[in-house]
Amino acid sequence: MVEKKGTLVIVELGLLLLLPLLSGALDIVKAREIAARYNVTCILVFGDSSVDSGNNNFIVTTIKSNFLPYGKDFFNGRPTGRFSNGRLATDFIADAIGYTKTIPAFLDPNLKLEDLPHGASFASAASGYDDFTANISSVLSLPRQLKYLMHYKVKLRKLVGQKRAEDIIRTAVFVMSMGTNDFLQDYYLDPTRPKQFTVEEYQNYLVSCMANAIQTMHRLGGTKLVVVGVPPLGCMPLVKTIMDTTTCAENYNKVAVSLNSKIQEKLETISTTSRMETAFVDAYGIIQNAINNPALYGLSETSKGCCGTGTIEFGDSCRGLETCTDPEKYVFWDAVHPTEKMYKILAEEAIKALAQKFRV
Repeated sequence: MVEKKGTLVIVELGLLLLLPLLSGALDIVKAREIAARYNVTCILVFGDSSVDSGNNNFIVTTIKSNFLPYGKDFFNGRPTGRFSNGRLATDFIADAIGYTKTIPAFLDPNLKLEDLPHGASFASAASGYDDFTANISSVLSLPRQLKYLMHYKVKLRKLVGQKRAEDIIRTAVFVMSMGTNDFLQDYYLDPTRPKQFTVEEYQNYLVSCMANAIQTMHRLGGTKLVVVGVPPLGCMPLVKTIMDTTTCAENYNKVAVSLNSKIQEKLETISTTSRMETAFVDAYGIIQNAINNPALYGLSETSKGCCGTGTIEFGDSCRGLETCTDPEKYVFWDAVHPTEKMYKILAEEAIKALAQKFRV
């Protein structure tokens, strides 16, 4: 048991994150038992629109979703800046642990100090591992997000004292989810990076940026990290529309597969050379399987989003549009982002993958 302590921590961390999204109440009970065992009360989130709870509402950028139909299935049908019809996976994680039903945006001026011990999202829609990606859309780069983590620590210390604050950070689950925009809004649209890097060189650069960020997280006290891989880029309705294809654009998907492989290799190295426990969620495989076998998940529409035509609209171009009658049947909410249902599926399938990997 002692030799395998690190592996068991990651296994149980994976269970903590994902079991609650299975249907039974017992899963939530188990998750809370695991949280209690490791004193996990806090989720700290970094990334892009897949995990942005609304930080972009409070910065000067055009990349926002704080209007309907976004949020139509959120509590009280309220748009919050989340790029989906409802909650994100990180919100369900927080709900499972039992301290809060959602992860708040750190920049929200209405954020209550007493909520800080249970976590915050520093994520910013349209961001990426590459600082240049964030600069294109005037959003929060990964280093900027980490600077806000420092601000978070200062506020936390004032609230609960230095020792308790350090304990909260040490036992917190750090979640990082990004990489999509580095290609879709940067490398494939802006001429700067292609002049500097081949695709493979750019992937290596992104992984080095990720590794630097993880070093900073570790230096600031983080010990548990879950990295969400890049989804199948070529299956996004917007990409298929641009590429004028009815099937997934395989050249885009190959780039995603390759990047995910490099991310996993780096995480394994980090786990063996530092005291940072890491886990990887294969968003690519999970979403691809849902697209290829929709009936297994109670889905029926995999080729277009729920908002508008579902082929090109996302963000501001989705504002005020009519939506499909049943988002529960859709993989995509808009032409880029998943539905709340798909976030649940991601969680359900990821726990199976983690359980198999570590033979739970």
